[in-house]
Amino acid sequence: EQKPSTTSTSTTAASVATTAAAQVSVASVEEKKATSSSTSTTAASAATSSASSSSSSSSSSSSTSSSLSSEFSGEATFYGGNVDGGACSFSGYTIPSGLYGTALGSPRWDDAAQCGSCVQVTGPSGNKIKAMIVDECPECDSNHLDLFQTAFAELADISKGVISIDWEYVECGITTPIKLNNKSGTSAYWFAMQVENSNEPVTSLEVSTDGGSTWQSTTRSTYNYFENASGFGTDTVDVRVTSQSGATITVNNVSVSSGSSVTASSN
Repeated sequence: EQKPSTTSTSTTAASVATTAAAQVSVASVEEKKATSSSTSTTAASAATSSASSSSSSSSSSSSTSSSLSSEFSGEATFYGGNVDGGACSFSGYTIPSGLYGTALGSPRWDDAAQCGSCVQVTGPSGNKIKAMIVDECPECDSNHLDLFQTAFAELADISKGVISIDWEYVECGITTPIKLNNKSGTSAYWFAMQVENSNEPVTSLEVSTDGGSTWQSTTRSTYNYFENASGFGTDTVDVRVTSQSGATITVNNVSVSSGSSVTASSN
């Protein structure tokens, strides 16, 4: 299996953009949208990364892991937005009403560990929006959000190109159930499953083949699927998803057929 090729690149502005220049920049972004690139206008000085916080119950640790109590100061730019082709591989997913989309700087994106997490963003005038992390911005620093253009426009005029922001991790407020998506090629002998539509950051996905007596771990890939290279040797499994708060959702008798999906009963 090959990791989807998704990149997010930044375009540096040499001087303060005029409104007309900003419109040209936006048009350029839209032309590049099909190549799954997240194009940013970089500020003259990069935001300093804030102190990291640890994610509880995570299957792997990182100095840039999220916590629902973490707050950061940084900068925001915007691009055309990319859910289907974004680095989180949320192909075919529609961001729920009331949420916008954003790409997150690579260090804090943490090899897809932040995919599906939600953040509340406060702009320079005090306006607030809530956005879901659906993409990566490789050339952005830890506290930089590359917002979808619609999200940026709620915080400031797009002619500004780059603004100072404060942001924090929050629950998404999603009321519909989570969805489990099998990657193409999934079988009894190769396992790759994605968790979609979670109200909280997902920290682990475990599999049971004996009715829940024992649970086997999986490893999150950089393209946001939980994998086991050898599979589990059976056509159906029980799946247990754990969120950052420690809450779990168990879905029984999940098919491991290629490309199939199942919706849980809760979130």
